[in-house]
Amino acid sequence: MKAEKMRVSCVQLDMKLGDPAYNFAHAEAMIRKAVERDHPDTVVLPETWNTGFFPQDLAPCADQDGKAVKALCSSLAKELHINIVAGSVANHRADGYYNTAYVFDRSGQVIAEYDKTHLFTPSGEHNFFRLGSRTCRFTLEGIPCGLIICYDIRFPELIRSLTVQGVDLLFVVSQWPAKRAMHLDTLARARAIENQTFLALCNSAAADTACAGHSAIIDPWGEYLAQAGEAEEIISAQLDFSVIQGIRESINVFRDRRPDLYCME
Repeated sequence: MKAEKMRVSCVQLDMKLGDPAYNFAHAEAMIRKAVERDHPDTVVLPETWNTGFFPQDLAPCADQDGKAVKALCSSLAKELHINIVAGSVANHRADGYYNTAYVFDRSGQVIAEYDKTHLFTPSGEHNFFRLGSRTCRFTLEGIPCGLIICYDIRFPELIRSLTVQGVDLLFVVSQWPAKRAMHLDTLARARAIENQTFLALCNSAAADTACAGHSAIIDPWGEYLAQAGEAEEIISAQLDFSVIQGIRESINVFRDRRPDLYCME
């Protein structure tokens, strides 16, 4: 059965670069704080929260096929009876390192997994991680959702490829730098408006890599339901999905598309 409303909390973490022991303990404490204070249905973490973005030597600190993040977040989701969009982690699999996101439902089951498909070449991310090869759609409590990671938000064709299949809530997890904070704010609002979807952006507040913060929860009109500053904090908002049908009927961009004219090569 599709939920009409969902309360979402974004945990804007300040993690330590290359210190997964600290980061796992800190993430758990902040998730518990969000649940105790704001009673969310869904908690969201930022990109590569296990290592920060990103240590030059991933070998000693990357997760091993997601085992550590699954152990923590599966247990917490079940205990606290929440969904967890567990950001992404630096993740080591047999064929290399990936920037991998995981989603857990209230029973602690992994219901979605996504390897970042656009790696940020200006910082050399592609020299450390392998490219993902699949997009990410899933349902949480009957709500159709999508998930992207950081640099992905600069590729509107990726988000549109998700939303034409049906997405009412888009999760964006990131380690976006402070020097381009305006870009993040603008792109997040644009993606929500043009795709007529709620958007939950959880950015890092990592001081040691000068991340921007500015996490936000945005409605399909592009209005902020909650917005963070630059420091570590938790933001929460109630999403009312009953408004989406009226928005899409009043300005029906999906009906009025002309894919026969769009060359995406």
